[in-house]
Amino acid sequence: MHVLISALHRPVKPTGVCRHAVNLAQCLAYTAHVSQVTLLIGKWQEGYFNRDFNLKSSKIKLLSVDIPNTSLSRNYWFIFGLPKIAHQVNPDIIHMSFPVPFLQRWFEVPVVATIHDLYPYECPENFGYPQAWFNQLFLQQCINQSDGLACVSKCTLGTLVEHFPFIKNNKLTAVIYNIVDFYSVNPKIPEELGNTFSRPFLLTVAQHRKNKNLDLLIQAYHALLQENRLEPYTELFLVGSQGPETTALENLIKSLGLSKQVRFLSGLEDTELCWLYENASTFIIPSSSEGFCLPLIEALNLGCPVVCSDIPIFREVGSSQCRYFELSANACRNMAEAIEYQFHQKTVSNSLTENQFSKKTISKQLLNFYESLA
Repeated sequence: MHVLISALHRPVKPTGVCRHAVNLAQCLAYTAHVSQVTLLIGKWQEGYFNRDFNLKSSKIKLLSVDIPNTSLSRNYWFIFGLPKIAHQVNPDIIHMSFPVPFLQRWFEVPVVATIHDLYPYECPENFGYPQAWFNQLFLQQCINQSDGLACVSKCTLGTLVEHFPFIKNNKLTAVIYNIVDFYSVNPKIPEELGNTFSRPFLLTVAQHRKNKNLDLLIQAYHALLQENRLEPYTELFLVGSQGPETTALENLIKSLGLSKQVRFLSGLEDTELCWLYENASTFIIPSSSEGFCLPLIEALNLGCPVVCSDIPIFREVGSSQCRYFELSANACRNMAEAIEYQFHQKTVSNSLTENQFSKKTISKQLLNFYESLA
């Protein structure tokens, strides 16, 4: 089987969507049933796909497209350019790593799309207006045109059916979790920290969006420092790409006098991210909504103590090892208490060994899903 994965995306640094596409490719290349995986990217993505991701399998072929990296050019290419490339490379199935606009009648094989979340409907403020309306339109179009929809969690599938009830009887759907695979990654301290860095630090991995509640995390961290409830010199690392909340977060950090203690990191290699998970005192994810949250599973898998908001998706994919807190009127205080408890436990969580996120399990689910569309 030859699978074409469309991973052409705007960011010029690694993001969760890019990592999902890479994980898909590695997962499929792991199986004897797949002879080739063509990973389709933009020219501007070549650098970090080759540098930051472990794409050593001879089955995985990177194919870059040289178009302007603008919204108009990318969406035009999805509709008119992608069918031409699909005809040239002749795959058995096409997998969109995130929802994009396309016309199924211009493809000769089944098309699958991964549905990560329903943010265009649930969190339109993440995109602003009128961009949120375009994202809703593209999501609708992708759902209507796809032969199959792979949802990253039961929560995402449930939300999808709420917004698009017709898919229950008209679309093939499946819940296929993201893959967690750091087994072949050798940890390396991020260059920005320097080789002599040794301070304790709290860690979160999230794009700067409203639903991530990074402002609450900063406030909770500030309260813990002010009340001497953390060890001196404990820092906070915010790992993730910039977004609509970046300026507000920077202003909040400045107003609280935390400019020397809070670090923004982005575009990290898997080796650097692995080091952060393994060395963080506590990993915190305070989101009000998520589709899956790969960083949560990665942190658990690498034995990092975890604090997270008590929302359904985290209960679905997390574990009893997590320290959950309520997003109530006292969310900041609740988070601070949970962080303090985990921080002072001084014990490393047992690595999450659930096989539901393993390469072996996910590859089998993907192949079964693809074959049901053939």
